[in-house]
Formats: sequence, structure tokens, C-alpha cells
Amino acid sequence: MSATPQKNRAARRVLAAAAGLATVGALVAAMPATAQEGHTQAKAQAHGGSQSHGHQKPKPKPRTVDVQLLSFNDLHGNLEPPAGSAGSVNETQADGTVKAIPAGGIEYLATSLRTARKGHPYSITAAGGDMVGASPLLSGLFHDEPTIEALNKVDLDVTTVGNHEFDEGAVELARLQNGGCHPTEGCYEKGKKFKGADFPYLAANVTSEKTGKPILKPYTVWKKNGVKIGFIGVTLEGTPNIVTAEGVKGLKFHDEIETVNKYAKELDKQGVKSIVALIHEGGAPASTSYNYDCDSPGAGDGISGPIVDIAKGISPKVDALVTGHTHQAYACTIPDPAGNPRLVTSASSFGKLYTDTTLTYDLRTKDIVRTSVKSANHIVSRDQAKAKDMTSLIDRWNKLAAPIANAPQGYISADINGRGATTPETPLGDLIADAQLDGLSAADKGGAQIAFMNPGGVRSDLVYKASGSEGDGVVTYGEAFTVQPFTNMMNVVTLTGTQVITALQQQVSGSNEASPKILQVSRGLTYTLDLTKTGAARLVTDTVKLNGESLDPSKTYRVAMNEFLAGGGDGFAALGQGTDKLVGASDLDVFNAYLAANSSATAPLAPPAADRITIVK
Repeated sequence: MSATPQKNRAARRVLAAAAGLATVGALVAAMPATAQEGHTQAKAQAHGGSQSHGHQKPKPKPRTVDVQLLSFNDLHGNLEPPAGSAGSVNETQADGTVKAIPAGGIEYLATSLRTARKGHPYSITAAGGDMVGASPLLSGLFHDEPTIEALNKVDLDVTTVGNHEFDEGAVELARLQNGGCHPTEGCYEKGKKFKGADFPYLAANVTSEKTGKPILKPYTVWKKNGVKIGFIGVTLEGTPNIVTAEGVKGLKFHDEIETVNKYAKELDKQGVKSIVALIHEGGAPASTSYNYDCDSPGAGDGISGPIVDIAKGISPKVDALVTGHTHQAYACTIPDPAGNPRLVTSASSFGKLYTDTTLTYDLRTKDIVRTSVKSANHIVSRDQAKAKDMTSLIDRWNKLAAPIANAPQGYISADINGRGATTPETPLGDLIADAQLDGLSAADKGGAQIAFMNPGGVRSDLVYKASGSEGDGVVTYGEAFTVQPFTNMMNVVTLTGTQVITALQQQVSGSNEASPKILQVSRGLTYTLDLTKTGAARLVTDTVKLNGESLDPSKTYRVAMNEFLAGGGDGFAALGQGTDKLVGASDLDVFNAYLAANSSATAPLAPPAADRITIVK
């Protein structure tokens, strides 16, 4: 999802050779093909057991074998079960009602994956990007080393990069792959050096501006007993629009379809006929229930969004698409360019679901029998046993984080929903915008009259129920960090009334027309959006008011926002036109200061009404 930044090791991490790869800061290096293939085989054996070497007469070799593909996406460092509504998935019941079921947490995801693999000699685990970034404090405080360690333990075989893998830039991404202690913060545990990811990160459509070559492997090949399946990984071409300029400096992002087709052709020439694309871009099914039949033929059913056109353009050489980014759950078929149905899946977010796909592999043609492909999403239930190795991993890192994480920041009287809200304007979004206005309105702090918060930067809810021993209603530093994990610096800039109005129009037009990005606004700013109209006309301009007075197009206003928005991120070019910039404290510091100044145990903050934006549908 859109937002902005915060702050490998043994041969086993590489699954197969990929020629002509560039390096970033000399940190990303390809291994010799022989070493890669040997370790691919070793890891494949670890997942599915070894061949029998008994003395019985060999049975005739079957024509096909079933390969299990387990996948998930958009984990975002959520090692502990996500709190509040962000930690549940919707399930449609037999009677048509919808039930929210608590799900997620790496202790349960590990158990789910390990249980699912039993009885499957050919099993691969792949991911659709955004494994890290915008992470809760337990992972984010340590630059996501805990998450990479956990993914190594759950035997992830391969992932594509997502936009959030670039939050801290390509050099840091290379460190997550290759290992080594953080360049400024060093090693977090005495005597322990971070080893990096055992699995390859793929970045087929991300190239170095200097060399023109991919910064990481574009593809990898999983092999076992003669079965070969290629994986190509891409992130969305629009990554630079949703990551700060520093995070994508020196990089070029290319068209998803063209890139996947290029490498599918290359794999095909190498004799790899079974190919899966890992694409960090997604869609929106007609229902938010994970068990919705995405191939329902009814009017308004199915799936919409960018992944539909991407899927329709990707070469028929590709047998299945594992997707992400939109945090939705689906297992749909979308026709390939030859008109044949092809599976496209996504498993929600935060480790709440995993997808189990059966790929029937023809040993003669070396291709997938598409008509036999089956797939379904499964809940990562919290009713099952926790994986003990994950519990000990969480406990270890929590001890390191505790002195910072458990410090109280303020008090709330009830849940204040952000990510889990169902409305475009959210109570938590308004609260954050109010905090930014309050912290930056003084003349020496910038003189802000309006504050805008990007919706993708609100990563969670503030939950009333205690997460630890702090007590109900207490907001800890860890909880505040989970809501705003990027620690972006705040900016105050001068914009004309016309530029403010244009920015409000850009929420629902241009690159944001198909999927509006509704800015969260500070108190005093009110307006109406008419979604029955199209493009910029959706903003009813004469309803835009500040403290009851119409916004004057010719006047100037001081506007507070994080550095991502001030750089024109998320398609808000007008916000990037500000002048007289003053840089303030970080968004998290401003938020925590507001909580401290405006709440107490006896006078907690109540959820804002979220009534500043009137929406006509």
C-alpha cells in the first residue's frame, strides 16, 4: 500500500542462476550456477523429503506430479498478531452473513505452512512482496531483521520485491538480502551478525540507472527430481510514486507486462516451461470475504483493478500469477492473451491468510496442466498451536525493544480506527492530521493552518484493549509506532488556495481516479466529494471551507504534511509545488507530543467523529 520510508549469506539463499545481474553498492552478487543449483536441490529436498532408495522393483514413472505452491503477500513485518480490526478477515457464512475472524501472527503462519506441507513431496513457498516496510515496532525498530530471520525459519523459497522493500533504499534492500549489520546502528545482539535472507528477492523490472541491469535477480528456478518451475518477480511500475525519492534514487522501474514476458521467453529458451509470476500489484474483488467465489458470473461480480489488464497482457508461457499490494483476498481466473483461463491469487495482508495452489506438472512436456490447477485461500487461525521457534524469536526481539516499546504516550477512551475503518475519512486519520496541525501551527513551528495526512501512511488502528501490561486505554510508543512507522519529517509549506483545491481534486482524478486516495484532513477544513461524477468534477469546489469561510483561490495558506506528500507523493503533484518550506519534527514525535498534551488517564481522547468530508455516492 502507498506510504513512505522510516528509517546474504550462504549459498542457500540463491535458488538458481540468473545471468547478467548488476549490483547495488557492490552488495548484490550472483553466485555460480553450480552452487545455486546444488542449494536449490538441497532446499527442495528439505521441503519434500528425499527419494526412496529401497530395493523394491521400481514402479512405472507417473506422467504428472502435483506441485504444491503456498503463497502469501504484504506481511509488512507483522510478526505478532495484528491488533484490532486490522487483525481479522471476513468470512461469508452458509446463511450469507459475514463474520470477522481473528487471524495472523508469524507463530500461527509458520504452523499453518508447516501443516499444509505435510504429505506433499513437491512443495514451494513463495511471496508477493512487501514482506518488510511499514512494520510494527518489533520489526521496524531493528530495520526488519527480525522479519527476515522469521521468513528464513518458515522456509520461504522466493519473494518478489514490493514497493516497501525500497523504503530505505536499494543499498539497505541489498543488506537484507546479503546480510551484514546496519551501517549506522550496527549489530543489535552482541556477538551476532545479521545473516540476511536465505531466499532470493527478485526484482526483474527494477534496474540501475547506471548499468541498465536488474539490481537483484530477475528470476529463479526451483528444481527437484527433474521438476523445474521458474519464478519471475516484479513490483508495480508506479513504485516511485508511492516511495520517497531517496528510496528509489538511482533506480528505474519498468512495465510489468513487458518485463515478465521478456524473462518468460528467456526461461522458455532454457527449457523451463513451468513459470509463475510474482507480481506486487493487485486488484479488488467484488467482496471483501476471503472465501468469495471470484469467478461468480453475476453482474458486478469478479475482480477489478490494475492486475486485470496486467494478467491479460502476460504471456501464456506463464502458468499462474501470485499478486499483492492491494491487501485483498482472491483466487480468480483471468484469461491470458490466448484466451485461456489462468489463476491469479492474493492472500490479504499481515500473514492473515495463505494460498494453497496445486500445480499439476507434466513430466514429459515439463509444463503445468492448466486445466488441473486448483487454488484456495486459507485462514491463518489463532486457534492452532503456536510455532515454538517463532515464539522464542518474538520473545528475544521483544526484550530488546521493551524499554522503548512499552513507554506510555497517551490515553484513549475507545478504539480509534484507521486502517481498519470502512470509510474514506477515518477517525485515526483525523486525529493524526489534528496532531500535525497542533504541533506545527505556532509561528516558529511553521504557522500551519491546514494539515493533510496520506491515507496509506496510517498503518493500523489504535486499540483500547491493552496489548501487554500497560492497561486498557493506554497508548504505548510501540502502538503509536505501529500506526506511523515511517518517521517522516514534517514539512510546512505555502500553497495558494487554487493549489489546495487542485490537491483535493487529485484525490479522485488522474492516477487516483480509479482508486481514490482520500487525504485525512485537520479540523476546520470541510468539503464535499460527489462520487457520482468523474475526475476533478468530483470535488464540489464551492464547498471547500476553512473554519467556515470559503477557501480563497488567490490567497496563500500554510499547509503541514509529511515529507512524502510534500514531495508530491501518491499522485498529489499540487502538494509538491509548495514554497517557503520549514522542516519540523518527525510525524511520530508530533503525534506522541499531541497524545501527551491532550490526554490523561482521567481525560482520555475520544475517537473523532470523522465528519469533515461529506461524500455523495
